[in-house]
Amino acid sequence: MVTFFRNLAFSYAFLAIFLSAGIGVFLGVESFGINYGQVANNLPQPDKVLELLSTLNLTKTRIYDTNPQILTSFSNSNIEIIVTVENEILSQLDDPQQALQWVNSRIVPYLPETKITGVQVGNEVFTDDDITLIEHLVPAVVNIHNALAQLGYSNIKVSTPSSLAVLDQSYPPSAGSFKSEISGIMYQFLNFLSSSKSPFWINAYPYFAYKDEPNGISLNYVMFNPNAGMVDPYTNLHYDNMLYAMVDAVSFAIAKMGFKGIEVRVSETGWPSKGDANEVGATPMNAATYNRNLLRRQMAGEGTPLNPRMRLEVYLFALFNEDLKPGPTSERNYGLFRPDESMTYNVGLSALATSSATTSSSSSISLASSGTKIKVTPWEYKSLVNWMFVFVLISTLYG
Repeated sequence: MVTFFRNLAFSYAFLAIFLSAGIGVFLGVESFGINYGQVANNLPQPDKVLELLSTLNLTKTRIYDTNPQILTSFSNSNIEIIVTVENEILSQLDDPQQALQWVNSRIVPYLPETKITGVQVGNEVFTDDDITLIEHLVPAVVNIHNALAQLGYSNIKVSTPSSLAVLDQSYPPSAGSFKSEISGIMYQFLNFLSSSKSPFWINAYPYFAYKDEPNGISLNYVMFNPNAGMVDPYTNLHYDNMLYAMVDAVSFAIAKMGFKGIEVRVSETGWPSKGDANEVGATPMNAATYNRNLLRRQMAGEGTPLNPRMRLEVYLFALFNEDLKPGPTSERNYGLFRPDESMTYNVGLSALATSSATTSSSSSISLASSGTKIKVTPWEYKSLVNWMFVFVLISTLYG
């Protein structure tokens, strides 16, 4: 009992300092970023997006091109940005001179005012429907890297994000292995990452696994909720969530190719708030729970069971709902925000307003309706994220 009251007193003191300072929830979460997709015709202007990111104290974002308006608007800010080479132009970058020209025209004009920290060469190229793209991937990656180094920007890391479909096996994690048909090019790519000390990025969505097999996969397991988890029979490592298992499966696959020390990072993960009738689990409640629990893990600076001392870097998908994305309804409903900057749902931000501070179950979270049209002012953003920090801290101490 004495320990409880001591902890409670410490919590109140810490929270008083925190709230009086006006510190946002993402401040100091160095391993957390968000994807800023633009497949829409109704998004706010980049300067407004910068204001939103700054209000939330988010300092990392990733875009899917080299949009000059975004790169210009983000200059002289504290936002670190990863840019992307579109799949459509990969074949042109086989030529070192073309790669140098691309870097000179798409990257250099914005440096150093805009903090470009990485270049993603293509997106999910290893599993793209256009199988000819894969032939151009490694030459393009190498040429972009060499061009950056030639111009004095070797600090900008070059890589490519892959879908989990690059794996032939992913369960249990220790069985992780790459598909044999891409092993040759994958070896070349991993050799580049190893020599340049660049990360392997993976788009990892536990939602897809749950949607495909809702009766066989625990919802609590995929959403970071308390659960028994699973133990890898070959390593005895315990996993209490699917995202970490996915990441470690990739790490094991890399090791089986003969490489060590390549960091695996998550370029995309998230949960849709709306879907078609056959998209099981796509609800505001589930989206809020997944993203809230993911943020809680990020705030704790966790690593995976295989690499517990290496903080896992994660980029959430996505900042906005994107109304022009093709495919099922879920594809257009991954955003934390609508284009008018109102919240798609409340990511547990008002938990303490409606529940006991010691309650951390998802049922205690007060969620905004998917039809809510409330636009939040900068002051309200800060208030909401402060409440989220309170919720996470107290649930960690006592939950």
